Amino acid sequence: MAQEVIEAKLEIQKDPVIEEMMAAGLHFGHKTSKTHPKMKPFIGGVKNTVHIIDLEKTKEKLAEALEALVKLKQEGKNILFVGTKIQIKSQVMETAKVLGLPYICERWIGGTLTNFEGISKRIQRLLEIEKMKESGDIAKYTKKEQAKLEEERKGLEVKFGGIRNLMKLPDAVFVCDLDENELAVKEAKKKKILTFAVCDTNCDPSLLDFLIPANDDAASSIAYILLKLKEKITTANGNN
Repeated sequence: MAQEVIEAKLEIQKDPVIEEMMAAGLHFGHKTSKTHPKMKPFIGGVKNTVHIIDLEKTKEKLAEALEALVKLKQEGKNILFVGTKIQIKSQVMETAKVLGLPYICERWIGGTLTNFEGISKRIQRLLEIEKMKESGDIAKYTKKEQAKLEEERKGLEVKFGGIRNLMKLPDAVFVCDLDENELAVKEAKKKKILTFAVCDTNCDPSLLDFLIPANDDAASSIAYILLKLKEKITTANGNN
């Protein structure tokens, strides 16, 4: 029996997908003292007081999440990408832009989903100022007023630029840093929006419809997951 277990572990190590995940650092969790109890089923061991994520389960859950996300995209559904940690936000923005989807890479504004009507007014204000600039109507204002409008535009762009085309609530939210943006998931749940997230060992997986147990601090880990998503959607679109 012991020999069978050893052989099984050797086979896992030879799995090219799991080897890729290890190389990208998906398996590194947080210190054992910070682990959320509901993440225990996704933990495979401990190394130097740090929990190691079971990459077999990561592989399984990633495949499930990607399949669901690809299906949503093919159906024309809107998926809101969220990732505000400094080391990952540029990757999140790039992926969302490539896929033509909305994103939030700066601070999550409370009420983005639960007070969408109010947020929509701020987006409309951004579009209004941009339209004034494009049409030349802004010239009717004094230089001081124009400078004030430009300052307002820049602030709105930072906060709402990634969701400027979001005319209604998204059909799903994909959070790349759940510990940083748990509020986004909680707001989505209140509005009955599907929730996807990369879930590190210090996060609560019960908040999610689809979780990807993986390191959410390393840029390489998030880059790997986003790359797989881009590849899946691109392949699916090519087969249509």
